Amino acid sequence: MSVEIAFFAHGTTEDNERGIASGWTDSELSDVGNEQAIDLRKLVWCERFDIVFCSDLSRATDSAKLIFGGRIEIVQDRRLRECDYGDLTREKAARINRQMLKHIDKPFPNGESYKDVEKRVRDFLNDLLKRWSGKRVAIVAHRAPQLALEVLTNGKSWRQVIEDDWRRREKWQPFWTYKCESLRERSGF
Repeated sequence: MSVEIAFFAHGTTEDNERGIASGWTDSELSDVGNEQAIDLRKLVWCERFDIVFCSDLSRATDSAKLIFGGRIEIVQDRRLRECDYGDLTREKAARINRQMLKHIDKPFPNGESYKDVEKRVRDFLNDLLKRWSGKRVAIVAHRAPQLALEVLTNGKSWRQVIEDDWRRREKWQPFWTYKCESLRERSGF
């Protein structure tokens, strides 16, 4: 049993441009974000996917529609949401970035931890393995679910994926690929 996954980050939002961490609140795609998604559509038009899953937050669903709309079925799944920053939702993104390592195991105040995100994504991946084995799946979502994919499919620690995150190094690419064969229980950070 295995599933090939292509992960697409949602387009830039109005909150991103203002340096705000949206968390579970909706933030509309900015003009730049709309252009990014349309450009991605052009880049991946010949890529074959069996289905697209996206977060139920508008920035991911709008990106998915702009990239794949009219070509492939798109299914929203709330397990692919960004981390819930709780009381720190809509705070400066730089503040969240500085606190990420502190919240691997410990939830944000009235929110969740990155391990909580990992549990959501693990549950999602287990469903993928049962229903979409042998298929190629696209996911359009957020930072925390992508980092969880790195932990779950590549066996990296949370500390490692946070420190190596492409967003910190500005090493963007059209999409990232993962092969999910089985999910390891990990407790390291």
